[in-house]
Amino acid sequence: MNATPETAHAPPPRPYVLGTGDDELGRLGLQHRLWSDAAHEAWKLARIGPGQHVLDVGCGPGYASFDLAQLVTSTGSVLGVDESPAFISWLTSQADARGLPQLSGLVADAHHLASAVARPAAFDAAYIRWVLCFVKNPARVIHDTASLLRPGGRLVIHDYFNYTSMTMAPRRASHDAAVAATARSWRERGGDPDVMARVPAMLAEAGLNLTHLAIHQRHARGNPSGPPEAMFAWPDVWWRTYAPKLVAMGYLAQADCDQLLRDLDAVRTSATDFIVVPPVYQIIAEKPAR
Repeated sequence: MNATPETAHAPPPRPYVLGTGDDELGRLGLQHRLWSDAAHEAWKLARIGPGQHVLDVGCGPGYASFDLAQLVTSTGSVLGVDESPAFISWLTSQADARGLPQLSGLVADAHHLASAVARPAAFDAAYIRWVLCFVKNPARVIHDTASLLRPGGRLVIHDYFNYTSMTMAPRRASHDAAVAATARSWRERGGDPDVMARVPAMLAEAGLNLTHLAIHQRHARGNPSGPPEAMFAWPDVWWRTYAPKLVAMGYLAQADCDQLLRDLDAVRTSATDFIVVPPVYQIIAEKPAR
């Protein structure tokens, strides 16, 4: 299935606010490794396993798709959908390299899944991670995803609510400014860093039953005598990648960006300070069986 990536004919979407360059490719890989335990926990709860057919919505370069493809084995299939041709090209080339013929990719806007994916009611499960917070119409994405699930199919979502609770402890003005600038940059491009507050109602409108709701709240500590905790890499790489983009887009002053990077260095080598990362909410919903 993983030969040439398909391309759906739809209006070009607005560019992904975080970009699709090599820096974002690397950051997404690190992010998946740090959060893969949460993903696998949710997939287990959603009963994703061998022989199942899974849709990965907004899959990016496919880090979750690779794991899902191994879970469903060669008796199942995974379709990764993303608006970025570069990400889908990387997914399909890696699927070949990793020997995952059950994984294929499709270039399409998540807002037009129902018309882009020519497999109505064909999927046993779907996964949407850190996508709804960026799209203009998350209800449309959920509705279209629901239409592609079989009766009894499950939708798994990981995304943000209360994003601006992210903070350094003790608080630092540079970090607070960067968090506020990030939320503003997403909202002004049609996104919502608090989208999970609205998702349960969207699921109900799409005819799905909410069966599971949980929260992953984590923190990241530095280390004065060696490498910091693994989770520290998540905010550290995030800010070193995205803060300069905020400056370039006019959302953050260069002085605040420079101070933020100095503050990150200080927390990394501190025995007492830490970073509270954004809470990630976990939802599983089910399509009623006929």
